[in-house]
Amino acid sequence: MIGQQAGPVILVGHSYGGAVITEAGNDPNVAGLVYITAFMPDAGESVGKLIANPAPGAPVPPLLPPIDGFLFLDRNQFPASFAGDVDPEAARFMADSQVPWGLNAVNGTVTHPAWRTKPSWYLRVTDDRMIPIAAQRFMCERAGSDATEVPGSHAIYVSNPQAVATLIETAATEALTAHR
Repeated sequence: MIGQQAGPVILVGHSYGGAVITEAGNDPNVAGLVYITAFMPDAGESVGKLIANPAPGAPVPPLLPPIDGFLFLDRNQFPASFAGDVDPEAARFMADSQVPWGLNAVNGTVTHPAWRTKPSWYLRVTDDRMIPIAAQRFMCERAGSDATEVPGSHAIYVSNPQAVATLIETAATEALTAHR
């Protein structure tokens, strides 16, 4: 998709999608990276490695044992863990329609993190029960990202879409101006 664009692009990743944009962002058409409460691995790291040793007292995502190489979140615990500030009916729908995580995506390591050479922005979410705020702060500070912090759950794109849109708009304006 990046190569099909006529000009520079901004990549946006949420959750484990952050690992995807961290590697894909090395494409020369990528002008910047936006992480929405996302994993931001360094070289040799994977999402699995980043979540392997949670800090004491940190919330533990309700992952079920893998089935045929895929992970799901427990549907009953999903609303509180993933979408705690989302309308309960919408959170139940999200739980029922979740897309599985492939173990390869979780365990795949990043080789060349694009955030080392490209500008990045990070939306940290203080009430996230999937990626603790301390982990979000560590990753975005390590990368030198321009950070914005708001209250909300891991499903911030549903509960506060304006915060997400504002950060993407800011990143696009700043990165595309610098890319010219």
